[in-house]
Formats: sequence, structure tokens, C-alpha cells
Amino acid sequence: MSALFPQSLIPDNDAMRLRVLHQYQIVNTTPEKIFDDYVALTARLFNLPISLISLVDEERVWFKASVGAPAGITSLARPDSMCSAAILQDTPVFFSDYTRESCDLVNPATAEALGLHFYAGTALLTTEGIKIGVLAVIGREHRVFSTAESELLQALARLVSKTIELRGRYLDANNPDGWEKAQRELETQLDDNFALARYLATRTQGINLEDDEIAQVIKQRLANMDVVLDNKLL
Repeated sequence: MSALFPQSLIPDNDAMRLRVLHQYQIVNTTPEKIFDDYVALTARLFNLPISLISLVDEERVWFKASVGAPAGITSLARPDSMCSAAILQDTPVFFSDYTRESCDLVNPATAEALGLHFYAGTALLTTEGIKIGVLAVIGREHRVFSTAESELLQALARLVSKTIELRGRYLDANNPDGWEKAQRELETQLDDNFALARYLATRTQGINLEDDEIAQVIKQRLANMDVVLDNKLL
């Protein structure tokens, strides 16, 4: 286990957190390609079968996007999702052994039924620092989670968080055409990053983030996207 958890799954600021979450008008909405692209890239970079973007609502955890997850699962009850626990932490949470002993706040029955063992997730933050969801990667094999992987997951989560912010601003301005244009621009960069990840994985039989040269190439690509998002959010 990577962190000590509080005694309750419901944080003290949950009422305020939920108000902020719902301002983004993103809970239980239809899939959008930009978020599908984010989870596809995340799964590829970590060489794991499952990645998802979750939004932690009052009673359920909704999956805005997922890759590799069983078909038809679009949400889980809050006590059944590890993302409910991950959102309580300021740093990435990971479990190499996904069981009740890992975190007694969450019922592991769903994960156990699906044969899942490894989980790593980090919170999605609003510009005010409010945690509204989680970017997670999940696997069926026990594995460690390195410092380099933790940093990469946080970098990807920042991109997802800023994209949610950008989406919200366009919707608030009643400008769906602007949002569609912004998505296309971001999708082009994500496609390029996915192609790079696929090449690196093929060249080295899996992406080794402990290799500084590989890590720096990936970090620079994500940093470039970060700048694009920051410029759009000005």
C-alpha cells in the first residue's frame, strides 16, 4: 500500500467537492474521443491492460473513459471502486495486491471477480485544487510502481484535468464548436504521442521509464501538450 487512508471514504469537504464536480456538467455523459484517447495512451505507456478516467459522485463512481475494462461497466457504487479511496490522497495511490487488506475502505469483490490485482491512480484536480476524479491504470499481475511511473501518471492526470477545465469553459460559454475544434487539435497531439509510445514499446519490448533517454522524450512530449492547454486556458 502506498498511503495511509482516513477512517471514512467521505471527506469532510465532500458537499463542496460535489458542487464543484457538477459545475463541469461531465458526470454520466456520453463518451468523448479526447478522453478515450487519453486512457488509450495511458494504458500503452504503462503497458497495462486497463486505464480509466473516473469521476467520483455522491453515490457512484462514473467512468468518463476506459480502455480494457469489461464491456458495459460504466460506473460502480462508490464503496466498490478503488478510485473512491485514491481521490482522498494528494499523491498517487498504488496497490500491488488489490485486496480488502490493501484498503479496508473499499470492497474488493468487483476487482477480485475480474481477476484484477494491480491498481495505481492519481486525483484529477480543478484549477482550485478540488479533487473531482481519478486517472487510473489497472492490471491483472502483481507489480511495483516506480517513482518515474508515479511522475508520469501525475503528468498525464494534469493533462486530463486541464482538458476537463477547457471543456467546461467552452460549455459555459455555449461554444460547442470551439470545444470541437480544441478537441481536434489535442487529438492530433495525442495521436502523435500514441505513435511514439507504440514505437518505443516495439523498439525496447516495452517502455522502460527507468531509461532516462526514453523518459525524457515522453516527458517533453507531455510538457508540450501542457503548454498548449495552458495557452488555451488563458
